[in-house]
Amino acid sequence: MENLEGPIGKVAALIRQSEKVVVFTGAGVSTESGIPDFRSPGGVWHKYNPEDFYYQQFISSEESREKYWQMSREFYEPLKNAQPNAAHKAVAELEKMGKLDCVITQNVDNLHQRAGNSPEKVIELHGTAISVSCLTCRKKYTRDEIQSWLLQGVRVPRCRECNGILKPDTVSFGQPMPPRETEEAFHRARHCHLLVVIGSSLVVQPAASIPLAAKESGARLVIINRDPTYHDAYADVVIHSSAGEVMSKILSCLQTTYGPQ
Repeated sequence: MENLEGPIGKVAALIRQSEKVVVFTGAGVSTESGIPDFRSPGGVWHKYNPEDFYYQQFISSEESREKYWQMSREFYEPLKNAQPNAAHKAVAELEKMGKLDCVITQNVDNLHQRAGNSPEKVIELHGTAISVSCLTCRKKYTRDEIQSWLLQGVRVPRCRECNGILKPDTVSFGQPMPPRETEEAFHRARHCHLLVVIGSSLVVQPAASIPLAAKESGARLVIINRDPTYHDAYADVVIHSSAGEVMSKILSCLQTTYGPQ
């Protein structure tokens, strides 16, 4: 692998100089914990047709809901068993150092919170897969409880309070982004000093515009992703490598070069 000490040191220096650091994470962080990327070869969308899971289809078709819950039952097991990786832990350390303003994540796996980030500092743009809500009475269930029903043979779970449609608290195709979280994410991006993208291809809108909003407002921009992104040209530092490996080196550089915060 190329020598990353130059860019690693530069990112560490930018973090040191910044009072408000926003971290923006995507699927590339989750995959390093063993959670499949929906879009990659062999991922969920190579086995299932995403058009079957559009929000309108889900709420109007029992057949669509059955297909959805079959997919969800399979997807939930690796998500449930996943553990925070080095990238998650490094982001949690940034919070302990007092540098982290917030984490804006496209992921639904709760791994930032499990790694030690305060829940109030994690903005989940695409919702969370660890809870389920009734679309009628809004009663909440844990995803673990629903999984137990599915494993016992329930094909389409219904609310036990009102018999309403149950849906995981994730954002489906065709479903609006959560307005409060989206507005908050753009607000935090526009008021930060540094935004660090980790493991996102920056193609899913409107989330992909958040790093540009930070840059346009005068923040520095760092992009850490295995593959090039359309926003690389706007970044102050770009590193194409593993999220966990790079974030571990950045954290080590912060701790050894600069000492305690």
